[in-house]
Amino acid sequence: MAYWLMKSEPGEYSIDDLKRDRQSAWFGVRNYQARNFMRDDMKVGDQVFFYHSSCPEPGIAGICKVAKAAAPDVTQFDKKDSHYDPKSKPENPLWVCVEVAFAKKFKLIPLAALRAAPELAEMRILQRGNRLSITPVSDAEWTYITKSLVSA
Repeated sequence: MAYWLMKSEPGEYSIDDLKRDRQSAWFGVRNYQARNFMRDDMKVGDQVFFYHSSCPEPGIAGICKVAKAAAPDVTQFDKKDSHYDPKSKPENPLWVCVEVAFAKKFKLIPLAALRAAPELAEMRILQRGNRLSITPVSDAEWTYITKSLVSA
């Protein structure tokens, strides 16, 4: 099993939305490296930190799990969707998405708390210039966050 962190703007889709829906496609990713993580590396059962980004207080809001392996992201073909990509064709799709299922919501772990933990100094989301919406999380980072920072 691998561990991941996936960012979403809570105004677009939040941990509460996933809790309500129980399961959802993680569509709209338009970065090749993030796409490759979903396509090549994410497996059903992998654990994921659900991270609220681009909001007054960004941070980890909960946990979900990969429920369905990567498949073509249907939004790339919908001309009315903001994620439409005219270069992508149904016979050769450029973009994929996994489905995630809700696992747990907890008190937000703010970005400041992540930055303050020396144990997380190498965490990819904390690296200068990182803008990826999906990043791998090491076993040690996952364990530290779930055992030391998560409160019910």
